[in-house]
Parts: sequence; C-alpha cells; structure tokens
Amino acid sequence: MKLLYLSCHGVLEYDELLLFKELGIDFFSHGCYTNPTVAGEMKREAVGGVYHDDLFHLAAAYGKDNLHPDMIKWADVVVCMHVVDWLTNNWEKLKGKRVIWRSIGQSTLNVENMLRPLRAQGLEIIRYSPREKTIPGFVGEDALIRFYKDPAEFNGWTGEEKRVITFGQSMFDRREFCNWSVFNEATKNYPRAIFGTPSKADDPLYQGQVDYRELKRLLRVSRVYFYTGTYPASYTLNFIEALMTGTPIVALGRALGNSPHEIGQNTYEVPDILDESGGGLYADDIGELKNYIKILMEDRAFASQISERGRQAAIKYFAKEKIKAQWKEFLGV
Repeated sequence: MKLLYLSCHGVLEYDELLLFKELGIDFFSHGCYTNPTVAGEMKREAVGGVYHDDLFHLAAAYGKDNLHPDMIKWADVVVCMHVVDWLTNNWEKLKGKRVIWRSIGQSTLNVENMLRPLRAQGLEIIRYSPREKTIPGFVGEDALIRFYKDPAEFNGWTGEEKRVITFGQSMFDRREFCNWSVFNEATKNYPRAIFGTPSKADDPLYQGQVDYRELKRLLRVSRVYFYTGTYPASYTLNFIEALMTGTPIVALGRALGNSPHEIGQNTYEVPDILDESGGGLYADDIGELKNYIKILMEDRAFASQISERGRQAAIKYFAKEKIKAQWKEFLGV
C-alpha cells in the first residue's frame, strides 16, 4: 500500500507515521516529514522509512491545497488530517482514490458542514473520541481510532520533584483557548513550569521546548501534571503522555474543559476517562483544583495510587499495539 498523508500537526504526524511504517505501508507525508530520515518539528526524532525524492520536490513546489497530480497518482490511499480545504480544493483530482479524513479533535459545526458534501461522495471519516458525536451537525464516522502512546516508552513515574508542570504551545498567547488563567491561579503557590514554545520569554515560568528524551524524563520525575486542555479538543497528546507515564493528573472539569464558543458541543472527554478509572482528579472550581494539588504534593501514597490507576487507564484507551491493530484493520493491510 502507498499512503499519502496530509499533515497539520507535527507530533501526531510523527506518531502515526511510525505506525504506518511498522505496518509495512510505503508512505509519503506532506507535512514535517517530507523526508522521513531527518528529524521533524517539536524536537521529535526521524521517523525512518523510504525517502521519495520525486515526491519531496513536488511537495516543495505544490502546497497541500493544490496537490500535483503525480503525487495523487502515486498513492493508493490519501489520509487528510483535519483541514477540509485540502480535500475540497483537490477533490476532482482525488476522485477514484480511497480518501480518509482524520479528526484531530478540532471539529465544529462549520467543519462538519464542510465535510458533508464530500461524505456524500465517498469520503471516509476516522474520529478520535466518542464525544465527537456531540458536535452539532455531526456527519458520522467509519471508525473510532484514538491517538496513542507506547507504554514501553512512557512509564516509570517516580515523582520526586515536587513541582506542577504542563506542556503547551504558546500557552500565554493562546490563553483563551488553553485556560492559562486557571493554570496560573491554581498553581501559583507551588513550584511550577510550562514547557513548550514560549509565550513570555522573560518569565521563568516558561521553560521553552525540551527534546523528546527530556520530555519523558520530566513526566517521570514531576509530582503533578496540570491539564488545561485546548478548545474544543476531547483530549490531547500531552494528556496521553502524562497518563501513560503515570504522572498524577489534575485536570479541568467539564464546565471549564468544554469550549464556551461552541454552543451545545460537549467534546471534552477527560473527566469521563478519569471517572471510569479513578486515574486523576478534576474540578471546575479553583479552590478544589488547589486542594487536589496540595493533596498530591503532601500524600505520596495517594499520589502513587492515582499514578497506577492513570497508567492502567492509558493502557486501556491509548496503548500503541491496540491502536496499531485498529489502523491495520481499517486500512486492510
């Protein structure tokens, strides 16, 4: 199978290309990994796989909203991550191919309406959360395949650093959509740090991007992971990474976690997962969030219980081999 992958998210791209490679799929990614033998963005490593020099140069000359016909001709399957315009603008050229739209948790009524005419013409849809069914105008799905993390890679929580951490890209600049003010208020009495692309370079709270190895180390040694979500996502990759590592999570509740901008859309799934597993704590009240941090900081035995339950939940929902098997079945490889 030859798979053309249209990407708008470098870290998810890294994860899913690794699975495709392990499934024996010959892929070309029009994204961060046009050359899979070199490292991509966000300090991730090279994916590996076949380097297609001809497709590499076509991607450099033709954007995803105007794919060169030879790139489409090369592929058996086209997977498009989130951006419907890439499908709409190329639809006539894509006819005759198996085309899949892959949700990344950013769909809204407007996105569903854009998908509807393509869905009627054979577009397949992969969702990443059952709560996407709450999106107004939901146009259906052909499969539910979650994001994933490898339990052999994210593990070993120790929690000796009594600090609250979170990972977020330009969190202060995007504060309305990342609940920066909640994080700031709930954590201000504790040692804390935000990792990711910086928003306020002169503020020691923002520690900048770290490499992949350091990211995993920070999750292992930090006592608390504060999860703010990103509107309107059900969950994000950093939530899975913390949960799989066993970092005790304090998260926003449903009222704060669901976007106030998308009326009737209740896509935030984190409380469902934590309720079912007991693998984390959440609240919509700042005082409660502060208290949960305090308990985890002071009660190591309780923190260890939360850690173990969270990791088991991550394995149940997001384990690599489970997700790989689902892709294998859906693609028929």
